[in-house]
Amino acid sequence: MSFTNRIEKALSAAIERGQSGPSPSKLASALHYTVTPGGARVRPTILLSVASACGDDNPALADAAAAALELIHCASLVHDDLPCFDDAETRRGKPSVHCAYGEPLAVLTGDSLIVMGFSVLTEAADLDPVRAIALLKVLAARTGMPGGICAGQGWESEDAVDLSAYHRAKTGALFIAATQMGAIAAGQDGEQWEDLGARIGEAFQVADDLRDALYDEETLGKPTGQDDLHGRPNAVTELGVQGAISRMRDILSGAIASIPRCPGEALLARIVSAQAEVLTPIKWRAEQASRIAGE
Repeated sequence: MSFTNRIEKALSAAIERGQSGPSPSKLASALHYTVTPGGARVRPTILLSVASACGDDNPALADAAAAALELIHCASLVHDDLPCFDDAETRRGKPSVHCAYGEPLAVLTGDSLIVMGFSVLTEAADLDPVRAIALLKVLAARTGMPGGICAGQGWESEDAVDLSAYHRAKTGALFIAATQMGAIAAGQDGEQWEDLGARIGEAFQVADDLRDALYDEETLGKPTGQDDLHGRPNAVTELGVQGAISRMRDILSGAIASIPRCPGEALLARIVSAQAEVLTPIKWRAEQASRIAGE
């Protein structure tokens, strides 16, 4: 079964459990609306890639970890779009949750997905209790304070921002969780996988800055120009488009070099290398090709 099918199957099962029994129908509907159809599922795909590289000897646990991570990510998007933060009206090409269901249900949807993420792992604990506890610890650390995505959102309310800490928490945290949880699910030490996750997260942040600067809302499926609007740090503003792309590719080169020794090391290196092309905005690639053709 492909990584995509494994992820979607695990997510569907989690949402169905959350909708079972007597429950508020609108909130149950909002859960499904938020999670499906999904985006690129980048984080759970990285998690399963690392698990596979490490042997993937407990695929059911790895699938649970992947679903848990994506549920936390989806929750963060719901909260991020709220009027008190980005006030974004669209997400993944459709109305954001607070526009579709109202602010109270959007808050509850985000909260429910966070709880659901941890619940998925507790329900999978029988598969390997020791690994499940380790997975829960990583997910908690990369979700809350002081270094998780909640901290990343919190930095935006500070008068003085520690840029490195902000980016590591806002974007890097769940990528670190992805690499560490993938290794743990396969019975490996998660600590040595932190650097890889941090580098991938940093590259993804630069790519996101590029998309924000180069694309319009219709193409991107969410509001653009948000960094300038909210006065947030941006790699394009600091380095320019070409400089930001060079920076992203340098980061990914470092990521490849940081991959710990494992049975699937070579394959994982190829997967990370391919991300350089995937993350480089298509618009910029087309403009470069046109320029070269005209020379």
